[in-house]
Amino acid sequence: MSKNRNKKPTIQIPNQQKHSMPQPQTVSLLDSMIDGREFESLLQLKNVNVNVLVEIRRALKDIGDIRGHSVIAYLANVVNVNVKASKSIEYSDDLPFSELVNTIPANEKHIDIILVTPGGSGTQVAKFVDKLRPRFDTVSFILPDIAMSAGTIFAMSGDEIIMTNNSYIGPIDPQVPNKDGMFVPAQSILTLIEHIQSKGEAAIKKGLNPDWTDLQILRQIDPKEIGNAINASKYSVELVENYLHDYKFKTWANHSNGNPVTPDERKQRANQIANQLCNHSLWKSHGRGITREAAWSVCQLKITHSETINLDRAIKRFWALFYWLFENTPIYKTFVSDYYSLMRNDRSLINQK
Repeated sequence: MSKNRNKKPTIQIPNQQKHSMPQPQTVSLLDSMIDGREFESLLQLKNVNVNVLVEIRRALKDIGDIRGHSVIAYLANVVNVNVKASKSIEYSDDLPFSELVNTIPANEKHIDIILVTPGGSGTQVAKFVDKLRPRFDTVSFILPDIAMSAGTIFAMSGDEIIMTNNSYIGPIDPQVPNKDGMFVPAQSILTLIEHIQSKGEAAIKKGLNPDWTDLQILRQIDPKEIGNAINASKYSVELVENYLHDYKFKTWANHSNGNPVTPDERKQRANQIANQLCNHSLWKSHGRGITREAAWSVCQLKITHSETINLDRAIKRFWALFYWLFENTPIYKTFVSDYYSLMRNDRSLINQK
């Protein structure tokens, strides 16, 4: 095999200085893809030059043409374990996300957001929603991979949520800092306390003392942790309940049996789904992936299947493109549309060979 076949691709990243040495021939990743093997078909590409922004915008256009809407992408690199920069939704995303939204032409009243994120700040999600909902009549979320925790909260603010058979949302139970500064799922703290309380009450009814080990565990929990866990959980539930009621359920007029849906029923269903998504006992783990089928069967949350609207191929090609990009570059977060491009790089990886 030629030595050149083992060289890594040369990738043109916007705002990154180009080398003066001659570049390999530019190829199109999208044109190189094979349906059903989108990502695998890119792995054979070695020592090639790729214009990333051109490829991304082509993939966005494919989705936009099918949907008939403007499309923006807010993606975190959940693929490359070597990237150590923060991939979470956080305050530093506020300005670029605002700029990304503001560059959409004023006459555009419908927007699709392609979202991939491991989660982050619910407070920042609320700021994102505050920028979007007054600006657009409808907001839809396209989830090609994971939108966990705060990402799930964000998706719940949409009129429509579109998922492939490889997509996941997650429980919305927030993570709060413990006394050591480590972040732990709020609901796991509350579930533990409820379990110890239940055991203690059962022991007392039998005339026994509560378990000594349980008492020691309780002494190790800072009361502030409990307060933070309760308040953060209530906040997550409140956001999702309000978002579902105000946006996703606003056009829900009739039940499947034809009976009209009342305002109280909308509110009750929104509250039920929000509490289910925050229920640690139901999902067992903060990192639990919830498929579109589970979202319906457990929560009765209606998810649009990408196959039913002829969008599946375009989404899978888009995500294969980014999966390849995330594996081969130090990019850890992207904000991109036809009108805007910001790609953040993990500087610790840029100079690594």
